[in-house]
Amino acid sequence: MTITVSGLTKRFGRKVAVSNLSFQVAPGVVTGFLGPNGSGKSTTMRCMLALDRADAGGALFDGKPYSALVKPLHEVGALLDAGYVHPGRSGRNHLRWLAASNCFPGKRVDEVLEVVGLAAVGGKRLKTYSLGMRQRLGLAGVLLGDPRTVILDEPANGLDPEGIRWIRDVLVHLASQGKTVLVSSHLLSEMALMASSLVVIGQGQLVEECTVDQFVAKFGDQWVRVKSPRVANLVEPLRGGGATVDYVGDDTVDVHHATAPEVGELAARLGVVLHELSVQTGSLEDAFLKATASVQEYQAGAL
Repeated sequence: MTITVSGLTKRFGRKVAVSNLSFQVAPGVVTGFLGPNGSGKSTTMRCMLALDRADAGGALFDGKPYSALVKPLHEVGALLDAGYVHPGRSGRNHLRWLAASNCFPGKRVDEVLEVVGLAAVGGKRLKTYSLGMRQRLGLAGVLLGDPRTVILDEPANGLDPEGIRWIRDVLVHLASQGKTVLVSSHLLSEMALMASSLVVIGQGQLVEECTVDQFVAKFGDQWVRVKSPRVANLVEPLRGGGATVDYVGDDTVDVHHATAPEVGELAARLGVVLHELSVQTGSLEDAFLKATASVQEYQAGAL
């Protein structure tokens, strides 16, 4: 199922939360939905699911708006806020209510509780659940209908390291089954491990739509790491050629503004044996901060 968002605009009074936003989400990969706080990610997701009414534009799921889907939970499973549950219900009864209202077989409840690791606490009331447990329960609700599309807003919120790794593995597995997975998260190190595509927004507008590799190549830093017992013999010639050279060890330097072939050819001319010559790339986090620097709603001052 392909998600197509076209010209989406949403205002709250005089504030424009989302402005003429367009992007696509393809099946078979995890697509990360990124943006600074206040960028409009949650509002966009709510408009996509008809929880908020857009002032213009909208979202289509294989050509249909969400409101036109005959069995929406069979088609689109979404979790935008794990806190929206009745505290007096048990986890199992919460899922039974969802299953009954959507004509899912009762046995599916125990199946998804097992999948998310809550089978042993399914009978406990939700007011006793931690935030991480509620996140797992929310994902169980998403999986009830085995939907073709999964939309999650900060699904790792409240999870411990094991839980974060688990949610990553689940989302990658769902994408490998050909499902469409759109996930918003501020855990950029995790996004780098599981996402193949990115949609990055800021102040309600599209910043970039591309693969993770393309995004990091465009906005991230690249440099050459050189290791040699005679690395000092390369430093001045490199600097004389316009490169920036920084020592990261007695025999290792990082070289900016010069390519690996250029460094290798220089070393060959000078007879310098190299133990390492490798291209280094900055993190997704660094690239994200650089790409969104001009669209941050809150700018912190220096300490």
